Amino acid sequence: MAERRLTWLALIVSVWGVAIFGKLISLQVLHHREYAAKARAIQEIVVPIPAPRGTIFDRNGQPLAMSLSLDSVHVNPQKVPDIAFASDLLSRVLSGVDRNSLQEKMRAASEAGRGFLWVKRRISPQESETLRKMALNWIDLSRESQRHYPKGMLAAHVIGGVDFEERGNAGIEKALDADLRGIPGKARMLTDVKRRGIESQEAEGARAGTPVMLTISERVQFVAERALAAAVKAHYAASGSVVVMNPYTGDILALASYPAYDPNLGPQPGEDPSSRLNHAVSVPFEPGSVFKVITLSAALETTSLNPESPINCNGGKITLFGRTIHDSHAGMGVVPMKTVLAKSSNVGAIQVGLRVGQGNLYEYVTRFGFGRRTGIPLPAESPGKVRRLERWGKTSLPSVSMGQEVSVTTLQLAQAASVIANGGMLVKPRLLLKKGDQTILPATPVRVISGDHAITMQQMMEGVVLVGSGMHAKLAGYTSGGKTGSAQIFDFATHRYTHNYNGSYMGFAPLINPKLVVVVTLNGTHGGEAGFGGRVAAPTFKVVMEEALRIFDVPKDVLLPEKNPKLVARNEDLNDLADSSAVDGPNILEEGDDEDAASGNASAAKAPAGPTVPNFRGKTMRDVLAEAASMGLTILPDGSGIARVQYPAPGTPLHGGDRIRVQFAR
Repeated sequence: MAERRLTWLALIVSVWGVAIFGKLISLQVLHHREYAAKARAIQEIVVPIPAPRGTIFDRNGQPLAMSLSLDSVHVNPQKVPDIAFASDLLSRVLSGVDRNSLQEKMRAASEAGRGFLWVKRRISPQESETLRKMALNWIDLSRESQRHYPKGMLAAHVIGGVDFEERGNAGIEKALDADLRGIPGKARMLTDVKRRGIESQEAEGARAGTPVMLTISERVQFVAERALAAAVKAHYAASGSVVVMNPYTGDILALASYPAYDPNLGPQPGEDPSSRLNHAVSVPFEPGSVFKVITLSAALETTSLNPESPINCNGGKITLFGRTIHDSHAGMGVVPMKTVLAKSSNVGAIQVGLRVGQGNLYEYVTRFGFGRRTGIPLPAESPGKVRRLERWGKTSLPSVSMGQEVSVTTLQLAQAASVIANGGMLVKPRLLLKKGDQTILPATPVRVISGDHAITMQQMMEGVVLVGSGMHAKLAGYTSGGKTGSAQIFDFATHRYTHNYNGSYMGFAPLINPKLVVVVTLNGTHGGEAGFGGRVAAPTFKVVMEEALRIFDVPKDVLLPEKNPKLVARNEDLNDLADSSAVDGPNILEEGDDEDAASGNASAAKAPAGPTVPNFRGKTMRDVLAEAASMGLTILPDGSGIARVQYPAPGTPLHGGDRIRVQFAR
């Protein structure tokens, strides 16, 4: 009996041993990987490794946006020994953390069984050091990235900003978010039974975002923003913008917008929402008289008109289809077309526009890039507004001829001014110089007007500066060309033009081989002539252009008056205006721009006539200079080879101080 019991006991033990051995085989051999993975899943946690966003640089390598590594605080509510004490302690150490609010959040998380709660993201280094010294096992710190803008407000509307999750929400930060964001990494952390970290191992490294280099020049941007802010405040404007551009490559060297904001700070209480609008790109406006450059360019291309062609300004008043339009200055009679531009005659521009015709004018308005986006890599770019030709009304041709019934952006005006400055080519504005190791090449330019007509427009736009509405834009030591604009703002509620203005100025310098284009717009100026573009925008152009030319070390092409007065004498023939009495004051549809009355040039006397301009065409530069020297004439040559184009035209009477510009080509 005893032996049988022992046998059964041995059998049971053997079976038990076999079962245990089988289980060990199952655990250690057959299902080892499965159970090891389950155990590791319990012991390990996956911690994300944030990827820093790519740095944004200016064209000279100065950082405009960068990412900093900071600590963030979180707790496990299940492990907090005393929620009331913890809330009080953390609120004392961490600025901006409310004790009662934190206590409610921790209590709710604890009751819900949650094991994780953010207390404050991206704390200061001082706060981080204080918490680390406490060495409390229920307080955890994680490294996170924070976007920082070292230049503060500088170029804020270009760079943009990021949200709390570091996703781009404006400007370049939004437009290139996919490139700048990078790819987060992963780390596996082994924890103890209390979920405290024992050791960690990087499973997948974070890949930083792609760095970006902009065409913006930090120094020029600073000058533009400073001058713009001063002008807006001085003239009580609502907003404004400035664009500085290379007319050959399309490089945007400065793009300023006002009001401004600091991208390091979120929206502040009482902040004007318009401060975050990029007025140079996203806010279109009626351009006014700057648009006469387009009208006269179209005339040179499609009609027989030239700078000397007589244009009847009709005493400064014209009535078309029941609408009467005035000039804002003393009415002129028959004057050369160059004087129409210099004195910004609305009536003269309309007469030119009637010669051009609706079809041709519409074609050249669109050729100059208006009515469509430039393609700059910034969100919310406005295409402006140019109505399709079939939607033009009876008075649309005269309106568009002087810059009404269309809307444009400051950037589009800079693009259009570049056509004149670079010899007739439409260039695409370029804001990106490099993306990572990739250089962004300029887009292929498109011919808009002929080179000869571009040079002619340059010379007529010089007259605007020398004796016309842009005299406040005259540069010290440089020749330049430009055009003022003072478009009345249309009130859509009353369907009438107000006496508030969009005052603008677009120009380039030096006149021969221009290096830079600058466009200034001030929105919402008022006070009659005091709000005109020649008064509010032209002086800002002067400040920005002179500083930008100095920054880029562009040689002066005009000696200062005390050294050689002859070189800066005015072309007095542009002042040969018909002297007539003033007409009725401007009506609400009039777009005023001229400042003759203020500048004292409305009835300037013509200087005594001298010799006439010789015909230099077809001659070498040596022969032209020799002939000019023998006659005591001042020549401003451009290019090399044979004389192809000259201004003034052969046979034009010269007056004291006049210069003759000669374009040479092979």
